[in-house]
Order: sequence, then structure tokens, then C-alpha cells
Amino acid sequence: MTSRGGSPPGHRRTSGPAPLTVGVEEEFLLVDPGTRQVVPAAPPVIATARARLGDLVGPELTRYQVETRTAPHRDLGALAEQLYANRLHVSRAAAAHGAGLISSGTPVLAPGGPPPLMPGDRYARSARTFGALDEEQVCCACHVHIGVDSREEAVQASNHLRGWIAVLIAVAANSPLWDGRDTGHASWRTLCWARWPAAGPPPYFESAGHYDELVAGLVDTGVIIDAGGVYWDIRPSHHLPTLEVRVADAGLTVDDTLLIAALVRGAVAAALDAVRAGLPAPPTDPHLLRAASWRSARNGLTSALIDPASRGLVPSSRLMRGLLDWIRPALARHGDAERVASLVSRLGLHGTGAVRQRAALRRRGEASDSVDYLLARTLAAPTLGTDRR
Repeated sequence: MTSRGGSPPGHRRTSGPAPLTVGVEEEFLLVDPGTRQVVPAAPPVIATARARLGDLVGPELTRYQVETRTAPHRDLGALAEQLYANRLHVSRAAAAHGAGLISSGTPVLAPGGPPPLMPGDRYARSARTFGALDEEQVCCACHVHIGVDSREEAVQASNHLRGWIAVLIAVAANSPLWDGRDTGHASWRTLCWARWPAAGPPPYFESAGHYDELVAGLVDTGVIIDAGGVYWDIRPSHHLPTLEVRVADAGLTVDDTLLIAALVRGAVAAALDAVRAGLPAPPTDPHLLRAASWRSARNGLTSALIDPASRGLVPSSRLMRGLLDWIRPALARHGDAERVASLVSRLGLHGTGAVRQRAALRRRGEASDSVDYLLARTLAAPTLGTDRR
């Protein structure tokens, strides 16, 4: 929930051959190491973590959650370092208050009843407006911000990205468990989040003015409480010169987050190339996009997915190859090709976060084992380390 917790500071507009900046927001859950249930320790944990991270750490909707933000980076190695440092400092702050930190799109185990919400006027307004909908959103995402030249280009790039939302959801799937059981979906967070009135794949926009007109109408009619309540999978930031891509579950490891960040930057760069070349974006049917997102949320990369271009089922590996082929020039331009190839190879070897969470559950059939696995892997050091170009 970017609008609730803030956004990466300091993005600068770029032009020409300069690499696009990339900044990342990560949302985490706090758990009791004994019961493995989520624990409402966010206020003291955030206060302690701010001694090291300042405003790069902040609140989310519930007291079970903490959000971190990175500065904008042009180099993936530097981004990996900051992502890992953020996790390490928040984990240490959590330990100081008897809690552990996990990176999962949904809580594995939770006490009964509505979650305790964080204080604040905006949270209170949201609770009054949306009621139980707020109570069902103990979900954690990874939001990627890419620096762009203008809001007009951001909106036009969004049009070109809509057809790739489903494959990004599948790659980032890391929320198969809820209330101690397997939901049957690789990304249950995606399904929970789709309940918001302005969520899921974004509409096709004719212009930035068209975007602003629609958002103003949603605010005026009370559908959303303000412009920050637009929770589409892709949206131009309302206060930063960035395009924000919000499709991903919280990445289990830094490597998982880094792969999504690299894929998103490559996709935005490829989309901007198409916009600047005057190439029209396909006006894909929104119902087909929604169906494709659901199938990706259910299956992850373990089964065939819907290809919005062909309107049929294709192997997930083919869709992944299609995305990589489309962004290959952009990856090369940013110096990311080898890194992405390595991370994609690791993904093929180990599976998505959803696959790994389920493997931990299957060992004994105990949901607590999945929590223990998450506690260990959330702090795994990135394989890229300081290998910079």
C-alpha cells in the first residue's frame, strides 16, 4: 500500500541513454518466534529501526506489518545491498522487541479476529469507508518505481505493460498459505487485493488527462478516498516522477525482489522505447487481463497461463521467454542481461516463493515449518552481492 506508507525519495527524471532509476518498496510481516503467528509489534519495531533507517522504514495498514523503501538506483548491485541492509536492520529491530521478520505476501498463521490497525487519520478514514475490506488486507507486496520523463509517457508506457502483468504475477508468486492452510493459489495476495474498487489491471488510457479525469471521478464519487487509493497494478505516481508497478508479492529473498525489479525496469524501458517510436499499445480486453491475472495467481509458473495476445493458454515458460525477448535490448542497455539470466536460472532451479513455502509445509504438514523457513530465508544474503558493473 504505497499511498499509506510513502514512496522511494529522490527519483530524478532521466533522458537519453542514461539508465532508468529503480526504487523498491518492500512490506514485511512480524511474527512471534514461539507461536509463529503474526504479532502486532509494528509501532515499537519501526521506532527502533528508524535509528538506522530514518524515513526509509514506516508503517503499513496493520500493526502486523512494516514497510521499507530504497533510494532510487541505477545499479542492481547497489539496489541489492540496500534491500539486504533494510531487511537486516528491521530484523534486528524486531528481535529487540521479541519478534521475527518474514517476507511473504500473506501471513501463514494469525490470531483470530480483525487485525489491529495502525493509528492515523488516513487509516481511520479508510476503515470507516471500507469496513471489513480493510480487515482482510494483511497482505504484503513489493512495489517497483521506475523513473520516467513525464506523466504522459508514464501513462502511455502503462498501456504497453498491461499485457505482461500476468507473467509478472506468476514470477513473483509468494503467498500460497493463509490461516494455516494452502489456499490452492500461488498468489493469494493477488486475489485479496483484487477486492478493492480500483485494483487489478489498469484501464487503457488515451492520455494523462484521461487518467486524471478518471481518478478525479473515483474520488468525487467516494469510490476511493483520495488519489492514493488507486491500487491498479500499474500507476503513475501522484507525487513522484515515476511509474509504479505493483503486481508482485513481497519477495521471499532479496534475489526474488531483485529479479522483479530488473524485469520491471526492463519492461518499462521497452515500453518507453515503443512509446517514443510511436508504436500503438494493444487495447487488450480488460476482462481477459483480469482472467489472465487470476490464472497466474492460481498457478504461478507451474502450469499453462493465459497469453493476452493470443487469447489462449500457453506454457508459462513460453510467456517468460516472450517477456525476456521483448526486454532483452533494454536489459543489455542497463547492463542487467547477465544478472537477470542468473536470477532466472535460479528461479527455474528452486521455483517461486510459493513453491518453496509449499515444500516447507509438505515436509510434516505443519504450517509452523513454513514460518520457520520464511524466518530463515528472508535474511538470505543476495547472490549478486557487490558485483557491480
